[in-house]
Amino acid sequence: MNIGLLLIAFIGGAVGIISTLYLLVSLPAVIVWKIYRKIHLGISITN
Repeated sequence: MNIGLLLIAFIGGAVGIISTLYLLVSLPAVIVWKIYRKIHLGISITN
């Protein structure tokens, strides 16, 4: 195979894995943060 094609495939796969890991970590963190604010500060969850 062409080295350029392999490089593009590797970079694309790495970007996909990194974005998936970011979403996997950030979504629960935001939900927990909003629940914490609701309990301790009385701020609406939708704000």
